[in-house]
Amino acid sequence: MTSKITLFVNPRAGRGRGAQAARPAAQALRDAGYAVQTVVGDDAADALDRARKAVDGGTGALVAVGGDGMVSLALQAVAGTGTPLGVVAAGTGNDFARVAGLPVRAPAAAGAVIAEALQAGRTRDLDLGRLGDRWFGTVLASGFDSRVNDRGNRMKWPTGRFKYDLAMLAELAALRPIRYRVQFDDAPEREIEATLIAVGNGSSYGGGMRICADAVMDDGLFDVCVVGPCSRSTLLRVFPRVYRGTHPSHPVVTVHRAARVRLAAEGITGYADGEPVGPLPLVAETVPAAVRLLI
Repeated sequence: MTSKITLFVNPRAGRGRGAQAARPAAQALRDAGYAVQTVVGDDAADALDRARKAVDGGTGALVAVGGDGMVSLALQAVAGTGTPLGVVAAGTGNDFARVAGLPVRAPAAAGAVIAEALQAGRTRDLDLGRLGDRWFGTVLASGFDSRVNDRGNRMKWPTGRFKYDLAMLAELAALRPIRYRVQFDDAPEREIEATLIAVGNGSSYGGGMRICADAVMDDGLFDVCVVGPCSRSTLLRVFPRVYRGTHPSHPVVTVHRAARVRLAAEGITGYADGEPVGPLPLVAETVPAAVRLLI
């Protein structure tokens, strides 16, 4: 394996923590004898193009420094290539790193983990979800949660996470069931009403919300959490349980397992790894061992 490692950095992640995290992570790698080059794009498309060129050029690993959005971008560059992925979690949510058992907001420790994994050849093959040519590592969200994201992304004020809290209150006031058409693997398509449907390769999204609590990232299957039609008061009772992962025991929640999921609904945007991927219908497929994660 080449001794040149590529840091793929989002300097704006976590209100500037990405830029700060790159330095101790790079130092840990240099202390272990690795040459480090840094990739920072002008925008997401330019950054991804540079990351892909580093992978094509034979970099020993691509190390995403930032939040889940940066990890998601890195997945587009390394999935299916065999190039190992390292993660220095320095964003707001950090769900991918948290689920994978990696250090969170501890860049020096994360850099040391990556250096030791490279030296020992220690990786874990993880499944990824695929939506056409788009890969995702954690959760594909649709329904109430994606409507909150849509509304929050349209808001100019306030900034930060508070605007999503306000967006959630607004969507609660307008809460209504969504009519989905759903197909799991080769089973017949069926119509259901639901508040949201989440397709989990990993267990959590939104900074520790364990929406697909029992999802495992190397079992070849998605866990699909369906929250059925419910009142505002019921949703408010179920919602806090998502952080503990105990919500599947509530009667309004059902969980399915499948390797391929098709979701269709009018006026609903899908979000994968917290990023918009387009309107439904969407087909998500599990691809086993699609990425080699340095652990």
